[in-house]
Amino acid sequence: MGPSLKSIRRFRVEGLLESSRIYLGCLKTWKSTTSRASGSQKRPFVTKNLLGSAKNLIFRHNSTCSSVRHLSLVEFRGFCTDVVPEESQTISQNTRAVAEVQAALLDYLHGTRGIQFADAERISKHCPVFLAKLLKKVENEDNIGKAISRFFRYHPINEFEPFFESIGLTSDEISSFLPRYLMFLSDDKELIENYHVLCDYGIAHGKIGSIYKEAAEVFRCHFRDLESKLRAYEGLGLSKSTIIKVVVSSPTLLIGGVNDEFVKVLEELENMGIHRDWIGGVLSEKNAYNWSHMLVLLQFFLELGFTKEALGDLIQRQPGFVLDDSGSAIFLLVGLLLKSGGTKKKLFSLFSQFPNVQFGIFMRNLWHGLMFLVEIEMETADIHKILLSHTEMLGSCPLKTPSSTINGLCVGPKQLCQIIKEDPDQLKKYALGINVEPKVKPIAKSNEHEQSLTEKRKFLVHLGFIEDSKEMKKALTLYRGKGNELQDRYDFLVKLGLDPNDVSNMIKVYPHVLNQKIDVLERKISFLTNDLGYPLSSLVAFPSFLCYTVQRVSLRLSLYNWLKDRGKVKCRLALSSILASSDKKFVKRFVNLDPEGPKVWEDLKNSYKPALSSS
Repeated sequence: MGPSLKSIRRFRVEGLLESSRIYLGCLKTWKSTTSRASGSQKRPFVTKNLLGSAKNLIFRHNSTCSSVRHLSLVEFRGFCTDVVPEESQTISQNTRAVAEVQAALLDYLHGTRGIQFADAERISKHCPVFLAKLLKKVENEDNIGKAISRFFRYHPINEFEPFFESIGLTSDEISSFLPRYLMFLSDDKELIENYHVLCDYGIAHGKIGSIYKEAAEVFRCHFRDLESKLRAYEGLGLSKSTIIKVVVSSPTLLIGGVNDEFVKVLEELENMGIHRDWIGGVLSEKNAYNWSHMLVLLQFFLELGFTKEALGDLIQRQPGFVLDDSGSAIFLLVGLLLKSGGTKKKLFSLFSQFPNVQFGIFMRNLWHGLMFLVEIEMETADIHKILLSHTEMLGSCPLKTPSSTINGLCVGPKQLCQIIKEDPDQLKKYALGINVEPKVKPIAKSNEHEQSLTEKRKFLVHLGFIEDSKEMKKALTLYRGKGNELQDRYDFLVKLGLDPNDVSNMIKVYPHVLNQKIDVLERKISFLTNDLGYPLSSLVAFPSFLCYTVQRVSLRLSLYNWLKDRGKVKCRLALSSILASSDKKFVKRFVNLDPEGPKVWEDLKNSYKPALSSS
């Protein structure tokens, strides 16, 4: 069987976003043509007619650029942390013992190795994995403090390990950065001096690791050079707090001289009426920023038709335009609209009248809106039209799920498509909880839908429902499928030998039984009677058996039979006792009955994984 129409349409919509990502790949290629570190070569501020070239790039570019960074592990000597998951748990298990190890490490670093007390204290308090490793060395000793002090006397440690952990590097990163021929921090004078410069400037101890990870060369130069760089950025009119945010989020700014691209961004923002220090209030130290992408974005908006003053107002209202992925998210949206037939006028209108919603939330809502239209099987051309005509609505309004909307309006997917095509604003009204029922009623239903609804009503009346009652309206939404399909499934269950009254009661209590196709029902019933050996009449007492997958039933009954063979359970329990409980309760009630139960349960689940993934 080939892919479904729904999956094809989903692929097409996702392809729109991929097209816009291609544009970003081109930007990366253009950016890589010059060396960022040298600072001597100056490339053009932006390419000409960026808007026009964007559309061509999106349609002509056939591949995206990627780079692979190869990291090689360095050799090192001395005490090395070989981390295992259990070690981090030791910290919480024995607080007193850890406190003794921490005090011993502080005494060793300061008293024995001569490290400044403030540095030794910071290191010893912020290296939990290293402390756990040390504790494991002496965990069987009566006096932990003396034992660890004796350990230090005969086993000097690699001081870079706790130091790197304390400044925020992970265990995997530490192994990559350990010096090959050094053990003691005093042997790396430049590292410690530059570390002190950053600490004294006000950068948090735990955030220095992010600077070291991205710009390790900063710690290899003379500390006076680092001090002069920080003063140079202050000379740009930036406060200390802003500089701290900037260098933590973009450590490469400390490499070489003052970064030209960063300075140009500040100048461009200033020309738009934005104070230079404004950027410190909107940056996040948790994110990374690409200043060259920001420059391209600012030029793009100017080419779109914005004046510098209007663009300044827009960026102050929506800083996410510039800061969300350094403007890449904007080009994602632009590529999506261009691919759908958008024009320069459409883009200018959208951005100049952008709704009062954070840009990140806007993009998430927009994507969910597109997936909503795909799920109800709207034609691709109609999705393009709605995306262009109601971009603001899709981005500013978080939609409910298609199933919730269909059930709430008591319509089918085709009718919902018709409603949205005639008036897309109905989606927003329903999302806001406004009653849209009057809008649904005038829409003409197809003869096929009318006939199916009539057959379904007739079937429900046969089951005992009263025409136009609340129960009838609820049942119309619970029983899925056409009226003749429901009748065929009902007849199938009766022909197997079940009493018609029993079948009626079964499907009233569990409507989902009748929402399954006949071949699915046949397979499950055959499994119940032939494979498991239960009588057909057991369905009357436990009709929800037909709502469970064969894999779930097989898995649970396999464990139950294993327990029965070991004499842990009664010979024959009701199916409901085995299947109806949640996974958590099943584990507590059955799996844990035997010491080997958890292992057998995991083995059974692993053996059923292929079947589950293929079903």
